[in-house]
Amino acid sequence: MTTRVGRQHPQEGLAHPQSPALHTPAEAAELLAVKESWLRRKAGARLIPCTFLGKHLRFSDDDLQAIIRSGAQPMRASNGRRQRSR
Repeated sequence: MTTRVGRQHPQEGLAHPQSPALHTPAEAAELLAVKESWLRRKAGARLIPCTFLGKHLRFSDDDLQAIIRSGAQPMRASNGRRQRSR
């Protein structure tokens, strides 16, 4: 019994090594520690990477990594000003 795309029930052996793991919005929100509604809203507006399988919204591991990278902020100096890159 397959539980989600690219993953199989433990009793059926390992998933095919080439098949990507796709996460539901609820699973992705939990992994990113954000609200599912925020994730759905951003995906619906095409502001974050995601995958649509028909009308079903899913997130690959690469999508999640890209969302994390896009939120990275530069370090600020201790006086509250941004450090200059040289």
